[in-house]
Amino acid sequence: MTGGASFIGSHLVEALIARGADVSVIDDLSSGRLQNLEGVTGRYKFHQLDLEYSGIEDITSAFEGSEVLFHLAAIHGGRGYIDAHPADVCSNLAIDHHVYEAARRADVSQVVFASSACVYPPALQAQEGSNYLLREEDCDPRKLGEPLSADLEYGWAKVFGEIQLLAFIRQYGMKGCSVRFITAYGPRENETHAIIALIYKAVRRMDPYPIWGNGRQDRDFTYVTDIVEGTVRAAERITDGSGINLGNGRRYTMIEVANTIFDLVGWRPSEIFFDTSKPTGAVSRALDIRRAREVLGWEPKVSFRDGLESTIDWYLTTHNGSTPTDERILLERA
Repeated sequence: MTGGASFIGSHLVEALIARGADVSVIDDLSSGRLQNLEGVTGRYKFHQLDLEYSGIEDITSAFEGSEVLFHLAAIHGGRGYIDAHPADVCSNLAIDHHVYEAARRADVSQVVFASSACVYPPALQAQEGSNYLLREEDCDPRKLGEPLSADLEYGWAKVFGEIQLLAFIRQYGMKGCSVRFITAYGPRENETHAIIALIYKAVRRMDPYPIWGNGRQDRDFTYVTDIVEGTVRAAERITDGSGINLGNGRRYTMIEVANTIFDLVGWRPSEIFFDTSKPTGAVSRALDIRRAREVLGWEPKVSFRDGLESTIDWYLTTHNGSTPTDERILLERA
């Protein structure tokens, strides 16, 4: 697995080991942490490799003997990070190509690519209070003769990651699929992402409490264990390179999220400051998950409030609230 020491990757490693799989983790530890894998110490093989700059022979060697490759490695972050690091996230084009080429050379049977809801056209997500659910066919990289659109350089890189996977499948007979994550949250996530950023601000008792944008922008938040279960099922059931949505199909505004966090931490600011100078991304984003239900037999199981409570408990246990508040942590991965 590439990116196996990351937020989602580490949870996926644990789930695969629990199923009895032999797991190899490939990570450059630029944002992933070996501490994320403390629960399975000694039960996986580890290769520290930079997939952008390492030689293809080294990457191929790390993949040899693998039946399924979960490709989660990427230069990524929340809205603040990808807005401020457009050139960095373009590195994903090279990373994905190197991974697919090494997988082909290593004769890996199945490649599962961690894609994103950022592949979808921003025009479909621009209306406040929308009830439109993004469907897989709204971004179909198999139809290269038709228009495609995506969200910033990060979204385009994910589209091309899907296109590259389909190209390797067509040319070399590889198998694979793309799983489109949307606003995953949970333990081990960092503060560049919305949920942890909002928890960070509440734990630090920031008052006025800043919310980026007008607070009415909404997202389809999905707990990490639900993402992991859907990803494993996709690996088992989809081999034609097609993409599949993994989300909840439900929307929560940022102000709703913040209010729930206030309730759970037992604190509420005297004032909320809506910082419209900060990047906010799509106005309204949620996924249609009918295909996941039909093809994978998958449904998200963790309620939003329960997931938030678990995430806050983890954050309070693992973070030192006495260190100085530093808003730069909301824009940088490490």
